[in-house]
Amino acid sequence: MSQQLPDVFKRLQDKKKEQRDLKAMYRDALSVNGQYAQVKEELEALKLKKKKIEASVQANFKEEFDKLEGLKLNIAGDNQLLSDLAINQLTSGEPIKIVDENKVEYEPVFTVRFQKVR
Repeated sequence: MSQQLPDVFKRLQDKKKEQRDLKAMYRDALSVNGQYAQVKEELEALKLKKKKIEASVQANFKEEFDKLEGLKLNIAGDNQLLSDLAINQLTSGEPIKIVDENKVEYEPVFTVRFQKVR
């Protein structure tokens, strides 16, 4: 039995709608629970306190955090480059194999996503 792309897409959309409806029902039930609202307020206060503490520590380690941000950007760029090179190698028919310093082999994982056409 061969499944068609539009049929699977429709089934997926239906399941996602059902999931959204159930989550909305759950959120509505939580919103009328007084104890939940109280705990949520306490949590927000603690999050604010946590952010203040983190900001204080970050101020003391400004140079290190600037370096960390630079590393994040470099890593993101290298990950994109790695993906581009792997796709180019794959489309050229070359095998793709990466081995790290511990002799652990890595293989690429490709995924397909669909997004609305604008």
